[in-house]
Amino acid sequence: MKSPVFNKMVGSYTLVQETEQDPPCLSPRLSLRTSFGSVAVVDHIASEDQPAFEFGFRRYALDHRYYEITQSALGKQFEHLYLLLKDATGATRAVQPFLLVHQDLVMGTPAFVRRSVAAARRIFPSFLKLPMIMVGCSAGEGDIACDTVSGEIGWTVEGLKEALPQVGRSLGAWMIVFKDYPKSYRSLLDLMVTGGFTRVPSMPATGMELNFRDFEDYLSTKLSHAMRKNLRRKFRKSAEGPSIEFEVVTDITPYAEEVLPLYQGVYQRAAQKFEELNVSYLSELGKKMPDRSRFLIWRIQGRIVAFASCIVHDGVLRDNYIGLDYSVALDRHLYFVTWRDTVIWAMENGYRYYHSAPLNYDPKLHFRMDLEPLDLCVRATNPLFNVVLRRVLPILEPTRYDLVLKKFSNANELW
Repeated sequence: MKSPVFNKMVGSYTLVQETEQDPPCLSPRLSLRTSFGSVAVVDHIASEDQPAFEFGFRRYALDHRYYEITQSALGKQFEHLYLLLKDATGATRAVQPFLLVHQDLVMGTPAFVRRSVAAARRIFPSFLKLPMIMVGCSAGEGDIACDTVSGEIGWTVEGLKEALPQVGRSLGAWMIVFKDYPKSYRSLLDLMVTGGFTRVPSMPATGMELNFRDFEDYLSTKLSHAMRKNLRRKFRKSAEGPSIEFEVVTDITPYAEEVLPLYQGVYQRAAQKFEELNVSYLSELGKKMPDRSRFLIWRIQGRIVAFASCIVHDGVLRDNYIGLDYSVALDRHLYFVTWRDTVIWAMENGYRYYHSAPLNYDPKLHFRMDLEPLDLCVRATNPLFNVVLRRVLPILEPTRYDLVLKKFSNANELW
């Protein structure tokens, strides 16, 4: 059944989103004047703007290729767009990716909040489900594009602060959200507060330094006696039965159809969901980013029972997505085995830091990993609604309801 969400005129074109499954159809180009020059919204990067796009993300783990992959593979889930920031001469100085989404604001809140909202939605079906702009990446953490003149992000941040409210109103978005930006961006994103934005925590990533001689040194120096004993018991139990074979590849295309159901099994169990990977994403990642993509595969008697999709860059292994065969995962303690083998492989291959994507915090707490805060920077396009939103956001932000997060030694860094 189709349920109209928003319909907004953009120049002589119309932006329409009819269902949450079908992304909106955007005009080929929206242009607006600004104090620094102009901005343009496009759905694909023209050849003359490609150098600025590549330059802007060259130093990040998720470079321009990753945004092209997510647009191609996940384009039916979200509308992937680009904001071209141009100077007074008309030259494109920065290209910032963003999304148009229809987001449920209470997704990360406790059951009693969701029940109250569900009651309201019987009368107002779209209550707290709002069309919004999300600045960042549909499958990962966000980054700000460096501009081609300074090579830094300050000019881009100032340009986004001015341009985004205009762009949001033109596209019919109720809200603008900088999605999942690492703590290192705070000094610059806090400048957005003067533009009416509010910063709140998102669900954090986790990580740890890999400054150990080997995995045994990690166990004995980092973990508690009880956790060491628990892990060793799990590893002994896992070693019973047919052996678990481990392999690392850069291109998982030959196995993509086999591993996707394992990912989907984990995805369906997740309390919070946003993007959902598919075969195209897995295959394109290995083909277009072979220098950075690593797929870790575990087999029992030739059958794949687990895999992990990782990105490696600048001495860091980023453990992003996992898939498990739950017909054997619990009996063979596959989550703990895959984590152990990933950390060992990272250390043996010279990676200095292990980074894990958000959620599943209880085992990571016992692994003695640290939180890596991720932030949301939010404002409404309507000034009156923004006044209300700034007061409501601390109630809606998801970290306050996760009791495990409060047990991490650096939980105070979330804000």
